Amino acid sequence: MTMKAIFVAVSGGTASDGALEIACRLARQHQARLEAFHAKVDPAEVLILASDGYNMPISGDWIDRLVADSDALAKTTKSRFEDAAKRYQLALVPSTQAKQAAAWREEVGYAPIIVSRRARFFDLAVLGRSERVVERPHSDVIEETLIHSGRPVLLAPAQAPATIGESIAVGWNGSPEAVHAVTAALPLLATAKSVLVITVGRDQEVENPLALLEYLASHDIAARHHIASPVKGVGPGEQFLAEARDAAADLLVMGAYGHRPWRELLFGGATREVVGHSLLPVLLAH
Repeated sequence: MTMKAIFVAVSGGTASDGALEIACRLARQHQARLEAFHAKVDPAEVLILASDGYNMPISGDWIDRLVADSDALAKTTKSRFEDAAKRYQLALVPSTQAKQAAAWREEVGYAPIIVSRRARFFDLAVLGRSERVVERPHSDVIEETLIHSGRPVLLAPAQAPATIGESIAVGWNGSPEAVHAVTAALPLLATAKSVLVITVGRDQEVENPLALLEYLASHDIAARHHIASPVKGVGPGEQFLAEARDAAADLLVMGAYGHRPWRELLFGGATREVVGHSLLPVLLAH
């Protein structure tokens, strides 16, 4: 149960700071190598979009300004990454081969695709969650990475919480996605001071939470079980988030269920307020 390679995507926007803080903190705690990845705008893709029915007049000067702005954003974002790495005493190196080392990587291309492809080679992908994501109500980068990287994704709030991984809540419904999430989170669960398994309703035969507690115990993880009563009009995802918050958890682990269902699970209806304004990071696995 080790976490040796952590990936964090940093766009340079409002969501990056929280993601950077959490990724650096986890790299320090688990003596893992860290890679900060920044996707730069591809001018060729902009030209393709402009000529594909949008009728956007594109001049050479506009492209030059676009490239210059992209370079400036990458430079600023890299500086913020280096400052965060130094605060957590992570050695800055050209590549992430050493333990407790942090490396910067930038590529030109469509962010959802290149982020999801790069994230495949790490134990955990940390992505920022901004107000824009909440209102949209989703991020293409989040969805692509969650669905196509094959790796667990930790959604970080814009402002990192004081602690992460000390008190963990597990949203459990017995699904394969939930199993994947728990398995991916084992390195975090193993070092947590408190683990709470949350189920909604009393369909215990299907969910079999006692078997999950036994499985966690086989990994020397002592977990407690809490049954939340169903609330009319409130989905299980919303209840997992609310129950985790009420239990003072600093991380929620849960499965994600495809395209629209997972969007609605985390960003729809009443959940928008919880996800958008709570300091609770969420670890998802598909």
